[in-house]
Amino acid sequence: MTDRYVSPLSERYASREMQEIFSQDRKFKTWRKLWIALAETEKELGLPITQEQIDELKANQDNINYEDARKREAEVRHDVMSHVYAYGLQCPKAKGIIHLGATSCYVGDNTDIIIMTEAMRLVRSKLLNVLAELAKFADRYKALPTLAFTHFQPAQPTTVGKRATLWMQELLLDLEDLDHVLANIKLLGCKGTTGTQASFLELFEGDHEKIRKIDPMIAEKMGFSGCYPVSGQTYSRKVDTKVLNVLAGIAASAHKFSNDIRLLQHLKEIEEPFEKSQIGSSAMAYKRNPMRSERIASLSRYVMIDALNPAITSAAQWFERTLDDSANKRLSVPEAFLAVDGILDLYLNVVDGLVVYEKVIEKRLRSELPFMATENIMMDAVKAGGDRQELHERIRELSMEAGSRVKKEGLDNNLLELIAADPAFNMTLEELQKTMEPSRYVGRAPEQVTEFLDEVVQPILDVNRDVLGMKAEIKV
Repeated sequence: MTDRYVSPLSERYASREMQEIFSQDRKFKTWRKLWIALAETEKELGLPITQEQIDELKANQDNINYEDARKREAEVRHDVMSHVYAYGLQCPKAKGIIHLGATSCYVGDNTDIIIMTEAMRLVRSKLLNVLAELAKFADRYKALPTLAFTHFQPAQPTTVGKRATLWMQELLLDLEDLDHVLANIKLLGCKGTTGTQASFLELFEGDHEKIRKIDPMIAEKMGFSGCYPVSGQTYSRKVDTKVLNVLAGIAASAHKFSNDIRLLQHLKEIEEPFEKSQIGSSAMAYKRNPMRSERIASLSRYVMIDALNPAITSAAQWFERTLDDSANKRLSVPEAFLAVDGILDLYLNVVDGLVVYEKVIEKRLRSELPFMATENIMMDAVKAGGDRQELHERIRELSMEAGSRVKKEGLDNNLLELIAADPAFNMTLEELQKTMEPSRYVGRAPEQVTEFLDEVVQPILDVNRDVLGMKAEIKV
């Protein structure tokens, strides 16, 4: 379709699996599953519905006559009643009991919950696979010293693996949020026009005990723990807010990772994958732009902003319901999932192919290490009989002198030479150079990585090993 708009989310970014979850086929097949669950529940609770009618509905559950539904919708301008009609054409014996006592939100809202739940499970699987790849990376480079940054200014060294655990920690927080929402999400159930179940009170001739059983029975048939105990016509739109807030959190974590990779690629320390025939720039043939990380950032910003949609929609609902949520939900919820799906595929692809330039990392660290080592040097000089306060002032002065030489003259850092020439320290250049072993300055970073992976990450991966092993294919 080159003559009409097509969403880049489906054409360029989201996986087929996520697109299938939000497809028309999945939606309308779920409607039919819900109609079957309702009919079975009503039969089990004593309404005059036959097994023959149920069997007829099940026989046509996945055989959707779309053309009949489209023609009917053009006449009646109502999607649910058009599909009730189309289903009835295929099921003449069950025609009269399809959608019995229900409103449009019975199929619409319950389907939305079911589809969001399925989509969250796919997001969860991909999130776990990203964590698994990051765990391999962190373990491999847990002891490789690297210059750390605060305010993007050189700071006390860390290790490449320890930095990766910071990316993982944020994803673990997202996983906690995602698991909380998944554990607590419920169906709307079958509540009626304003949530009072008045139509069922009529159907069951005032038998409140039977009506109380409807929602739990439908929930069980659809694989859910229960239904929200009260509602208007719809489930609270706050549910959508909670779901998209989780997605926005994942997007924020991925954005932070992509920023770090882009900065590291600028420093020539770590690069994202770059394929043999990939073109980095249309003008500058030598360039290797961090295009995948930039795409992560771009899609992540979209998701973080998109999370405002359900929050505003939830706040704007009047009384038992208004319909100004519908068009917004059709766009904001699927697109958030499709975008996060693309983000996680990109994240997995980047981590799986990260290139680490150890010599560049070491060179930059050693150029700054004399500044980092001043505390240790000062302590050694104090042990040799020096005055701590005087030595602190001398190191400050010499550090300023060395820093000025680096910045103003573009020369190498000569702080060690300056200290060796100062009699206050009583240390030779050879003695000072022996203190320049990078691993001396990374603290417990390697041990922290090992402990984090063994005690926190690996138990989670072990429990979820059945979803691991994904590979992400990037379309463009």
